[in-house]
Amino acid sequence: MNIGAVDHIEFYVGDAQQSAFYLCTAFGFRVCGQAGPETGQAGRRSLLLKQGGIKVVLTSALSAEHPAAAYVARHGDGVANIAFEVTDAAKAFALAVERGAVAVEEPKTHSKDGAEVVTASVLGFGDVAHRFVQRTGDPEQFLPGEMDIFAEDPDEGAHLLSTVDHAAICLPVGQLRPTVAFYEKVFGFSQIFEEFIEVGEQAMDSMVVQSPSGKVTFTLIEPVADRKPGQIDGFLERHNGAGVQHLALLTDDIVATVPALEERGVKFLGTPDAYYSELEERLGSPDLKIEDLRRTNVLVDQDHWGQVFQIFTQSVYVRKTFFWEVIDRHGARTFGSGNIKALYEAVAREKATA
Repeated sequence: MNIGAVDHIEFYVGDAQQSAFYLCTAFGFRVCGQAGPETGQAGRRSLLLKQGGIKVVLTSALSAEHPAAAYVARHGDGVANIAFEVTDAAKAFALAVERGAVAVEEPKTHSKDGAEVVTASVLGFGDVAHRFVQRTGDPEQFLPGEMDIFAEDPDEGAHLLSTVDHAAICLPVGQLRPTVAFYEKVFGFSQIFEEFIEVGEQAMDSMVVQSPSGKVTFTLIEPVADRKPGQIDGFLERHNGAGVQHLALLTDDIVATVPALEERGVKFLGTPDAYYSELEERLGSPDLKIEDLRRTNVLVDQDHWGQVFQIFTQSVYVRKTFFWEVIDRHGARTFGSGNIKALYEAVAREKATA
């Protein structure tokens, strides 16, 4: 199937312009294109945002018939499509359907001024689809003939974030292993990691699948039924089913990026001081200075390959479902799951001494 990197992420939102204003103001994205009635798309308004290698499409329904209307009514604003780069979209679509995927959009060719893009979509998990994208010609023409691309912004601003590192996906009880099997069979992904995470009276199962290229990674999580309900259960209830809980965006200097984003208005989750007091005992000496990590509330974990530094934003959405992660990898290939237990224990220690 030759899946390359993530081509783009499409969100279905209630107000594309308002969502774009937040991502541009707070995270430094730039609006690069638009589609709507003026480009022949009567049922929707879409805005294309870019930063580094990250492309985000924000789509709002202009009619009740557009799928974004039903999606937002059921789930609130959220990720509706994670698109894959492929060499042959029609072939990838046919193969995915043959292997058991549900067709969403038949192959379609978009062309203008020598640029050509072929797209097709199948259903992934929950109501989230995957769009196969095959591009030839001018790479800046996102959907030629369907989306107008703006003139290049002379002031691109700082590229604080470079690419999509992974997507974290919450699944209802009993769907984890079938979903892993689905991605292995349909898309040729491989399971690269598995972990049972226990935090107090709560617990969750996690498995990670990745494309053969290594450029598309999904962390799949389901709650454990016989344990006390936790954050995954809360997401599933508020979101009305499976969905993307967060997207992790890669940076190469997290202790510089976090303050820069905070100055722009991004709100991150705080970290108790006890977490840093126990850090060297838990992990040894981290690659980054502990005082810098404490100052920025950045978390650190490690695996056999190296260390990973990460921080999570507060959710700005009404249902408190989707949020962002900023991640900086120093060789680590896993996802900082050790921080879940470490944070829980740190909070418990601070409460006990308060």
